[in-house]
Amino acid sequence: MIIDLGTGDGRAALALAQAEPTALVIGVDADAASMAETSRRAARATDRGGRANLLFVVAAAESPPAELIGLADEIRILFPWGSLLRGVLGRDERISRGIAALARPGARVSATVSITPADGVGGIGALDSATIAEVGDDLRTAGLRLTASRRVDRDAVRASRSTWGRRLLGTAGDRLVWRLDFTFEPRSTKPDGRPVREPAV
Repeated sequence: MIIDLGTGDGRAALALAQAEPTALVIGVDADAASMAETSRRAARATDRGGRANLLFVVAAAESPPAELIGLADEIRILFPWGSLLRGVLGRDERISRGIAALARPGARVSATVSITPADGVGGIGALDSATIAEVGDDLRTAGLRLTASRRVDRDAVRASRSTWGRRLLGTAGDRLVWRLDFTFEPRSTKPDGRPVREPAV
């Protein structure tokens, strides 16, 4: 299962479901209206462009649905903003724990982010290697271990099919974009091997 967290209009989730036809893709966002059009498209018959492997769920990152807790093999977060961006950067522990709550042990979590001083995220004005290392340290408390970070070029942003990502680069072509990769490693386990999860809220 792949969760597209903060899916927005869901177009990136739709593209992912098309590219990964054997994977169940779930787009999650707190704003139902933004997902409505793509959700209707996905619900069509397959011969009319529908995707049986794509679902949409209305939920906030800090309060993930109980039905999805611990099930994701992969979580993708494309161009988060607001509270989700703060969580991805380790500046809102509730959000960070909500992200981790969706993951099964060993799951991959990737976040493609772009930030400027105007975003006002916990004193972070831009990402560089030192700041990314701090983010990695902060997210370890949620069980998210930073495994890689790299710059993302404009072609990769376009390929992501993220409407918000294309809009960001369209208004400010000099914005730097980074991809941060994590692995979920629960800090402790129960006697039966299941991870001990901190409350997401």
